[in-house]
Amino acid sequence: MQLGVKINRNVELLSYPFKEVFQGFENVDAVRKIFGNKTDEVLSKLRVVLYPRRGYLAVDDQTGYILVSHPYLKEADERYLYLDVIHELVHVKQFFEGKELFDERYSYVDRPTEIEAYKVAVEEGRRIGMSDEELADYLRVEWITDEEFERLLKAVGVKQTKYKTKRKKGVGYRMLQR
Repeated sequence: MQLGVKINRNVELLSYPFKEVFQGFENVDAVRKIFGNKTDEVLSKLRVVLYPRRGYLAVDDQTGYILVSHPYLKEADERYLYLDVIHELVHVKQFFEGKELFDERYSYVDRPTEIEAYKVAVEEGRRIGMSDEELADYLRVEWITDEEFERLLKAVGVKQTKYKTKRKKGVGYRMLQR
């Protein structure tokens, strides 16, 4: 399925306007649901900062900018990267609402901000035709235990899979925090 966006993977380690790296996301229904009539304004002002280490994406809890691992941008499965951008855009909205993105009272998989963001990503993953097995593979990250993974799957409504998923290794969540 065509995603209807263009991801510029040929950028260097700098800061860019969001729309220079991630083009067309303002037309994605899931993104329009996140920001409503402010979608164009938010995405026009949003910045993306590329960093050299292996990892994924995160939102800087001081600026609201999206931090992107340069190796991940270059190598990631297009669907995973697409869903990660949508996931992080939920965090951008949460940041602007004043929510605590890294609330240490919760484990990663139980954190309300993460569950909200993953639910949006899972819904969009289903819309683009991903199976529960593919979604489980997308959700599997190396910094959570098998038990936490099962809790996350349940929280976001993805059926349990019998096999062990394997997502590309990256920098763990903790390494993205200050």
